[in-house]
Amino acid sequence: MDTARNVIFDQVRTVGRGQVFTPKDFLDGGRRYATDQALSRLAHTGELQRLGRGLYYYPRINAKLGIPVAPDVDKIAQAIGRRTGSRMVPSGAMAANLFGLSTQVPAKFSYLTDGRSRRLRVGNLEIQIKHVTPKELPPGSQISAMVFQALRHLGREAVDAKVIAKLNAVLSAKQKRELLQDARYTTDWIAEVVRRITSRAAKKMGAKHG
Repeated sequence: MDTARNVIFDQVRTVGRGQVFTPKDFLDGGRRYATDQALSRLAHTGELQRLGRGLYYYPRINAKLGIPVAPDVDKIAQAIGRRTGSRMVPSGAMAANLFGLSTQVPAKFSYLTDGRSRRLRVGNLEIQIKHVTPKELPPGSQISAMVFQALRHLGREAVDAKVIAKLNAVLSAKQKRELLQDARYTTDWIAEVVRRITSRAAKKMGAKHG
């Protein structure tokens, strides 16, 4: 049992503080029973925090106060997604806020999924997970899905040059290439916005090399 505990904690420390784990993340290291027991022991000794059924957090520590920092909601959501084998994408309002396209903080933490709908409470946090059709959550990268959700939330009329510039600034070159490739899965007006974002990026690269 101690061997399983040590192996798992070594993996946790390698990934680093601030991450959320599920037993499924460690099944390559042993049997499920041993994994569950090892995680329970790590939670009991305080090396991990148990957030809920099958969710464990390796806490970040506030350097000044010396106390654990609350886990990031998205890391909790993505851990749930790994556990259930489903995609988890922030809803439009959350995605717009995360990209800095909106200063309005969503009243609820809401995610879209291709799995089943559910509502979870993790400590003081409530996460609402809503099942949507493939049309609303098409194939492609996680970042592309977030961009599509953010743009859909803003609406065609609100997507101006400032929105284009902001997305161009926050997305990496790789993310823009994936976004352009994934644009074939979305509606025409969003695909056109994507072309404007990637066209702006190409122009900037051309100016640097000109």
